[in-house]
Amino acid sequence: MTITNLMQLPSGSDLRALFERPAAETGFFLTVEDRAGIEHLLRNSAARHAPNPPLLNEFLRHKLRISRGAPEPASPELVVAGCHVTYMISGEGSRSGVLTMSAAPAPGHILVASLLGATLIGMRKLQKSPLLREDGQIDIVVVLNVSAPPDHAAA
Repeated sequence: MTITNLMQLPSGSDLRALFERPAAETGFFLTVEDRAGIEHLLRNSAARHAPNPPLLNEFLRHKLRISRGAPEPASPELVVAGCHVTYMISGEGSRSGVLTMSAAPAPGHILVASLLGATLIGMRKLQKSPLLREDGQIDIVVVLNVSAPPDHAAA
């Protein structure tokens, strides 16, 4: 299967069903630390600076509901806060950044308090998922690689 095939939505798909499938089908896994981090973001209104805070907050709550607990220690292929993730969004080239629970944007970081970050957390290498955009469009995101952040790679 090519990356191009991974990036296409099935024709006639029920988009709501794509987001509401149970964890056994979606395969999202959160570590205890990531679950606590998302709950902290929600308690402290970290999404208030997002383009659509109510949408992001509901998506984060939904992610908590549909995700299963990750075995500890987490697989090196699991997207967790603090990891460096390379991903591709349908119709675009590959990008990468460090996934962070911080509410403050920083160069090279992907905030969990964003629709992209909230989608990526809990995914695994080569997994694809619908990506809701702030403008209401839905794309597909696929995780291409997961690694320790560059400053921790030598440790």
